[in-house]
Amino acid sequence: MNTKTRGNLGEDKACEYLKNNGFEIIERNWRTNGGEIDIISMKAETIVFVEVKTLPNGTMDMLSKELNQQKRNRILKTSKCFILNHRQYSNKYIRFDVIVIDMPGFPEVYHIENAFIE
Repeated sequence: MNTKTRGNLGEDKACEYLKNNGFEIIERNWRTNGGEIDIISMKAETIVFVEVKTLPNGTMDMLSKELNQQKRNRILKTSKCFILNHRQYSNKYIRFDVIVIDMPGFPEVYHIENAFIE
């Protein structure tokens, strides 16, 4: 299975998890020239920008490297573009989560709420 297919399956699993836990999926793979948000969801008054990492052979060190400062900055910048283009969400709380799929030693879907902040 190639990386793109594995990533898409991981995002599908993450969306299913979020829906089952009361989240509404607003967008998937929302892109700008500067980056992409895997999943944009909402629960109550909070808009949640979700980065999905499918790591069937991963470790916490690998996850840390995948979510380096440059990647987090790109997600933050892209999320600001989303809010600017979708003003109806500008009065919501904002949160940045990470969902890790299939990493050994962790639940099949491992949800890290408030994984990082600006």
